[in-house]
Amino acid sequence: MRNAPERPAGDRADAPKTGGTRPTPASAPAQAQVHRCAHLHPGAWWLWSLSLGTAATRTTNPLLLALLITTSAYVVATCRRTTPWSHSYAAFVKLALAVLLVRLLFAITLGSPIPGTHVLVTLPELPLPDWAQGIRLGGRVTAESLVFALYDGLKLATLLICVGAANALANPHRLLKSLPGALYELGVAVVVALTFAPHLIADVQRLRSARRLRGRPDTGIRGLLQVGLPVLEGALERSVALAAAMDARGYGRTAEVPPRVRRTTTALTLGGLLGVCAGTYGLLTAEGGTYGIPVLLAGLTSALAGLRLGGRRTPRTRYRPDRWDVRSFLVAGSGAAVAAAMFLAGAADPAALHPGVVPLVAPTLPLLPAAAVLLGLLPAFLAPTPKEPSS
Repeated sequence: MRNAPERPAGDRADAPKTGGTRPTPASAPAQAQVHRCAHLHPGAWWLWSLSLGTAATRTTNPLLLALLITTSAYVVATCRRTTPWSHSYAAFVKLALAVLLVRLLFAITLGSPIPGTHVLVTLPELPLPDWAQGIRLGGRVTAESLVFALYDGLKLATLLICVGAANALANPHRLLKSLPGALYELGVAVVVALTFAPHLIADVQRLRSARRLRGRPDTGIRGLLQVGLPVLEGALERSVALAAAMDARGYGRTAEVPPRVRRTTTALTLGGLLGVCAGTYGLLTAEGGTYGIPVLLAGLTSALAGLRLGGRRTPRTRYRPDRWDVRSFLVAGSGAAVAAAMFLAGAADPAALHPGVVPLVAPTLPLLPAAAVLLGLLPAFLAPTPKEPSS
C-alpha cells in the first residue's frame, strides 16, 4: 500500500483558512465603521444641506459663497459612499455652472438695471416696439452689471450645489421610509416611480444582448419594435405582481378616524404648509427677514402636528427604522448653526454680507461669518467614508 503524497504546508488541514466569511481581526474595525456610518439618519443630511443653502441665500459675498461651496464639497468627498445616487453631486455642480453662465449671458444681452460707468464693450442694440419698454437687446455692457449678475448667479449656484450634496449623501429609499404615516401612499408611489426606470433599462439591455447573441438586429426601427413589445409585457407582469404584493400587505387600508379629527388634520396641514411657504418667502427676501423665522417655525409646527394626526389613518410598522442618534442631531445642528450665524451676521453688519457694486469695491471676508461656515465641516469628522476591509 502506497503512502499518500505529502501535501504542501499551505494545504494542510490544520493551516488557517482565509477564504471563510468570518472577518479577520484587521477588518473588524472597518466593518464596525461601516455599521456606524450606515445608520446616520438621511433627514440629518437634508437638514444640514438645506441649512447651508439657507445661509447662501442671505449673502452675495463671493468669498462666503465660495467657502460654502468648499465646505459642502469637502463633506461630500469625505462622507460620500459608492452608491448609485452618490454621483449626482457632479450633475448638480454642472447645473450650477450652467445657471451662472446663463445669468451672465442674460446680463450681457438683455442689460441690467444696475447703473455703471465702467463700460467694457458696446454691443449692437436692436430696436424694440413700444410695448417692450424696459427691455433692450444689446447696448452697453458695464463692469458693475456683470459683477452684480455674477454675485446673484453665484448665490443660486451655491444653493443648487448644497441641494446636490444632500442628494449625494442621503439614501433616497431610507428617506422615503422615514416619512410619516400621513405621507405613506406618497412615499410608496415615489419608490415605485424611482424603481420603474432602472428595471425598464435593465430589461432593454437584457433583451438587446439576447438578440445579439442570436444574430438578430437590435438597432433601428425593426429592432426597437421587436424589443419594445417584450419590455412592455415584462413591465405589465411586474405591475400585476407588485399590485398583488401590495394588496397582500394591506396597502390602501385605512383606520376609522372621527370626522372631527380629519377636519383638524386638514386644517393643520394646509395652514402649516401655507405658513412654511410664507416664512420661506420672507427668509429669501430682505424685507421679510423680521417675520420670516416666526412664520416658518409656526408653519412647521402646524404641519408636523397635522402629519402626526394624519398618521392615525394609516397604521403601519417599519422594518428597522432609522433612529435620530447623537451624531444625527450634531450633523443637523451644525448646518442650523451656520444658517443662524449668517442671519445674526446679516442683522449686525449687512454691508459685509452684501458688498457694493456701485461703486465697485473689492469684497472682504468677514471673520465671524466665515468661522461660522466652518462649523459645517463637522459632518466630515462625525461620519467619514467607511474604509474597505483589508484582505
